[in-house]
Amino acid sequence: MSQKTVPEGEGAVAPPSPRDEVAEYAALASDLRTEVDGAVRFDEYAQILYATDGSIYQARPAGVVEPRGVEDVRAAVAVAADHDVPVIARGTGSSLGGQAVGPGCLVLDVSTHMDDIVEVRPDEKRAVVQPGVVQDHLDARLAEDGLKFAPDPASSNRATIGGGIGNNSTGAHSVRYGITDAYTERLKVVLADGSLIETREIVLDGPEWEELVASDTREAELHRTVRQLVEGNAEEIDARYPDLKRNVSGYNLNKAIYENDAGERVINLSKLFVGAESTLGVVVEAELSLVTKPEETALALYCFDDLIDALEAVPRALEYEVSAVELMDAEVFRLARESEQYARYEEPIPEGTAASLMVEFDSELVDDFEAAIAEVNERFVESGDAFDAIEAYTEESQADLWKLRKAAIPLLMSLEGDPKPYPFIEDATVPPEELAEYTQKFMDILDDHGTSAAYFAHAGSGTLHIRPILSLKQEEGVETMHSIADDVTDIVVEHHGAFSGEHGDGLARTEFNPKMYGEDLWTAFQDLKTAFDPDWRMNPGKVVYRDDDPTDMREHLRYGAAYSSVEPQTKLDFSAEGGFSHLVELCNGCGTCRQQDADVMCPTYRATDDELATTRGRANMLRAAISGEIPEERLRSADFQEDVLDLCVGCKGCKSDCPTGVDMAKLKAELKHQYHDEKGSSLRSKLFGNIDTASKWGSRLAPLSNWAMELPGSGVVMEKVFGIAPERSLPPFAQESLVEWFRRRDSTVTEAEADRKVVLFPDTYTNYSYPEPGKAAVRVLEAAGVHVHIPTDLAPSGRAAYSVGLLDRAADRARTNVAAFSEFLDDGWEVVAVEPSDAVVFQDEYTDLLATDDAERVARHAYGVCEYLDVHRLVESLPVSGDALGESLAYHGHCHQHAAGKDHHAVGVLRRTGYDVDPLDSGCCGMAGSFGYEAEHYDVSKSIGELLFEKIRASEATQVVAPGGSCRSQIGDSALASAHPPHPIELLDRALGDTPR
Repeated sequence: MSQKTVPEGEGAVAPPSPRDEVAEYAALASDLRTEVDGAVRFDEYAQILYATDGSIYQARPAGVVEPRGVEDVRAAVAVAADHDVPVIARGTGSSLGGQAVGPGCLVLDVSTHMDDIVEVRPDEKRAVVQPGVVQDHLDARLAEDGLKFAPDPASSNRATIGGGIGNNSTGAHSVRYGITDAYTERLKVVLADGSLIETREIVLDGPEWEELVASDTREAELHRTVRQLVEGNAEEIDARYPDLKRNVSGYNLNKAIYENDAGERVINLSKLFVGAESTLGVVVEAELSLVTKPEETALALYCFDDLIDALEAVPRALEYEVSAVELMDAEVFRLARESEQYARYEEPIPEGTAASLMVEFDSELVDDFEAAIAEVNERFVESGDAFDAIEAYTEESQADLWKLRKAAIPLLMSLEGDPKPYPFIEDATVPPEELAEYTQKFMDILDDHGTSAAYFAHAGSGTLHIRPILSLKQEEGVETMHSIADDVTDIVVEHHGAFSGEHGDGLARTEFNPKMYGEDLWTAFQDLKTAFDPDWRMNPGKVVYRDDDPTDMREHLRYGAAYSSVEPQTKLDFSAEGGFSHLVELCNGCGTCRQQDADVMCPTYRATDDELATTRGRANMLRAAISGEIPEERLRSADFQEDVLDLCVGCKGCKSDCPTGVDMAKLKAELKHQYHDEKGSSLRSKLFGNIDTASKWGSRLAPLSNWAMELPGSGVVMEKVFGIAPERSLPPFAQESLVEWFRRRDSTVTEAEADRKVVLFPDTYTNYSYPEPGKAAVRVLEAAGVHVHIPTDLAPSGRAAYSVGLLDRAADRARTNVAAFSEFLDDGWEVVAVEPSDAVVFQDEYTDLLATDDAERVARHAYGVCEYLDVHRLVESLPVSGDALGESLAYHGHCHQHAAGKDHHAVGVLRRTGYDVDPLDSGCCGMAGSFGYEAEHYDVSKSIGELLFEKIRASEATQVVAPGGSCRSQIGDSALASAHPPHPIELLDRALGDTPR
């Protein structure tokens, strides 16, 4: 089954239009198009997009093929062989060692089409999948049968099974389950010449073996070679391979021949392809063994006042039936405490905690969680080793602790300035009983090199993520990196550990594999590579290298000593981000923006499956321009605006969901502004940027204006003149605006008798098209004892102008409103908005537009209406009648409020009012203000909306509710509702029943 949000075929978004190809590879591209059905991309944009992964490396490929199936892979590899071009197989490019990049390579992106779950056999605990299946999608399917794929990398929400096989992935539960090679049973693999083999378990010297090796085939030759290499190096394998739960350095010669459950000695080449990083062939199908999913888990977090003490406790923790033992240090806690996004998860951590061990138990190993934790408490806390323990038995409390643990990398990578905690030796692994001694030596090495690091991750498996903080933009930093890696690998060998216990070799660690494995095994690796890939074209330079062409971790760096960037003059204030360029460079390539099923980011990728539509893709293109890889003036070209920026819907999801906070909406607004300054603004941009004026006249002329929009042919005219999609229903105009309604009514709460008083902002949508939410807000606020005033002299918020890049106009409006609001704030008023995007523009964008103390003050005192009721605990004072309660609501939040961390307030007030609320994990609705009205973006908008529609259909709620005007329009235009759904404030108003107001 396909895991795509939007199915291919009817209704799917068309692939991106072709761009000019790089002439150097024109013949290769032409031959590939003749032989493969999938997309073939050899333009400069494709090269830039696939030049990076989640690592510190960058190398432009020749081009990219998106194969549609096995035959496409075979054809592409064969054509590449004819042209003597190297090949890299790639999933989502989340790898941290540089496995998925290489100069002049043909990249096979299997994530676009080869993402089917072919078969699940629950009784056998087996699944057959294509390599592009995202692990979370697979686990969601397996959960229906109480099963899961055991390895659980932190990137499972976007990492593919094929990538996990190539990397031999693992995760927090390797203490319990081990790593990917233990669960990979059969593979279909395309070799370097385009031939296809199927690897499986074969009993050595049995009938199948004898029949196989008697033949004159590539498969027979490879089996004979592998057996010879393993048996001929048996003593070295026993001596050199570390006895660890995790070792993903080198080739798995130690696992290719083993004794199966029946006690038979077998050979299985599948185990060799796991961890081979596509250097031996391209995996096109995998049969995996599965495990049952524990029904329940429990956690205990133990607090230590010294890091080494915590590490010394790890072996003692492993004496119990644990499923995970994770470590965090004081630096992780400090960064979380200072972060708006993660601070609440750090709150339970006691002051003085230098390090913590997080110990997990599951119901398959432990019957009584409380007794198990009490036993560990006695060992750690009562003995004085740890000074406190936090116990977590509910899913919610455990999830909060896991979120804190998983926040470590994004928090570290968000550090200000060029020095960053880079991954290059951060997953070295040693026996857990030697972890404390090893870490102390690592700390000494860092001291010798004048740097520091944070310490966290999988202590129970002997793996610590230790990321030295360096600036790789300086030669000194690059050389220090290499020196640290050289020194650390020495102590890893001393402790009989592995250079990589999780993230693989790639460009980062391949250089050091001879040190770990010795001359004999290194020669065996080279012989193995030659047997499978005679011309050494499959992902060259990874895992193993030719002696005359060694891999050097200092080459192909994304930020090397030669890197420089241009800091453009900007209209917006980027000082909080360290500048425009620094905000772009915050993207570390981890690929979180490719996740399909959670959070807001990145909606256009979900609709198009195009790497360019991700936050990472856009950031890569922007970095190429500011660093001179492509001309900087390209930023202001029409093609760049259309191809790179226009599909960004400005949802702001990346500001909160991107691990490092790359705010692409802000970057886009700035670049659109610069484009308008240089090239001028379109008629449509001017219309949408000044929509308040058009709406004001539409309301004054209603109902004539509404009749005019319904006349036959009006949609065609709107499309031709303004580029507005004729399929869209434009908002109607109210004959009486919210401001006019408010002006003629008497307040039920005077200023003198009110404890609180607010300026209710009359946003364009509420004021002129749908006044009912505004009226409801007035009534609810007054019912809560708040005095409400709606001024008549405010400017539009500027949100519409900001969204289309008319920043001068947006700044003028911000200036007018900040001046007006400031006078109210001086007298004790606060600012409340009904429309979420207007509330957030006051809280966020005004400070970027104006960079003044007054704008900062307005930001602190501006609220969405439900946020205001929740923050000031006014819901409890509402005289709820109960007549309208008991209704179940499917709540779709607004992406801007999600990005600002404000979206939970509406859910809270609705629940406390008595409604049963199902908060949909639905992301952006796809309407995005003017975006959904634009004719060229209509299909994308509807495709993005389909994810929301699916969540609504799946919910058992009887009523959809959404605070965003755009969201209500998108839902109202679908077949899911006969009319626009209500704003949450309308339901609070309804709950007041016949209460006088």
